[in-house]
Amino acid sequence: MKKRRLYLWLAIDPNGGICQGELMADKKSQVYQQLFEQGLQPYQIRGGKHIAPRLWRGEPMIQFTRQLATLLQAGLPLVNGLQLLAKEHQSAAWRCLLLEIAHKVAQGQPFSEVITEQQAVFPLIYRQLIAIGELTGNLDRCCLQLAQQQEAQQKLQKKVVKALRYPLFICVVAILVSILMLVMVLPEFAKVYQSFDAPLPWFTQGLLNFSALLINTGPYLLVVLAGIIGFYLRYLHALPDWQQREQATLLRIPLISSLIKGSCLSQIFRILTMTQQAGLTLVEGLHAATLSVGNLFYRQALETIQQQLVQGHPFHSALAQQTLFPSLCQQLVRVGEESGTLDTLLGKLAHWHEQQTHELADTLAQTLEPLLMMVVGGIVGILVIAMYLPIFQLGNVLG
Repeated sequence: MKKRRLYLWLAIDPNGGICQGELMADKKSQVYQQLFEQGLQPYQIRGGKHIAPRLWRGEPMIQFTRQLATLLQAGLPLVNGLQLLAKEHQSAAWRCLLLEIAHKVAQGQPFSEVITEQQAVFPLIYRQLIAIGELTGNLDRCCLQLAQQQEAQQKLQKKVVKALRYPLFICVVAILVSILMLVMVLPEFAKVYQSFDAPLPWFTQGLLNFSALLINTGPYLLVVLAGIIGFYLRYLHALPDWQQREQATLLRIPLISSLIKGSCLSQIFRILTMTQQAGLTLVEGLHAATLSVGNLFYRQALETIQQQLVQGHPFHSALAQQTLFPSLCQQLVRVGEESGTLDTLLGKLAHWHEQQTHELADTLAQTLEPLLMMVVGGIVGILVIAMYLPIFQLGNVLG
């Protein structure tokens, strides 16, 4: 699907007055066409900026879903609820989207079909559950479940990302502090050392040589490093093979792999719980989970499980063949299949993995914080000792 653009327009109405508004379209000619269809004479159309995909994700989507569920529970018709949300929304792109959806729903098109056309905005799980909600008359309940699922998923992802970013941030700070001391502080001490007219300790001399090398070649190294990072982010990072290598590397790191696995498992089982409670088949629920999870290895595992279910294998036996799913998953799923309470046990699995991941993220932060501070302090301490070591020997030099 093409990235749509947001246009701001001024037009003349049939009475000669000036009116203004905003529209989303693929190109400017579509804006002209829509204005002509409304009986308006275009006067000025400006904008044309692409709408970033992140505008639809995270908190804006959660806020829209929860507000829509609240309005539906209060008895407000769907069209009126969409129009009210569009009127009150702060984002121009969301206002255009909601008004477009409300217009199509008012013309008789089902809500689920309308959001199916907006594949870049609404995830597959939205389209599936809203279709079930329309059939059963429980659209407000389905929207509330979607909001709760999105909130839990976002909260867990933020915690996992924070736990993974913290060590990286500390390492970057340590490297920057070391470089600043080598490039800016150590050269000033070198001028003092020259007046000693005596050999320097080997450790200090080594740091001085490294500092001179860093000053002379640092700008070139910085340009090369920036080029490599830019090339990687722009070209290599988007390739599936490179993403698979990155994710495979992360899954080999003990604590980080546990965070990633816990996040993926909680997301998968929460989506399966929702789809089972909504009345979707297990294969349809697995398909929705496959499109929602970001890890390529879990996607491949879920696709394999879907194939085995289509072939007639029980869900628990298909899970048992996938090493990414712990034995607890297979055991509880087997109990759920045999007792007819699969949706309940899937919900317990989602809650258990979510709770374990939260605790692991807290433990990781508490464990790494003093360790990383010791590393940073050790690096800075070594540099300070190396700089002041010749001054400590100043008495021997003067003697």
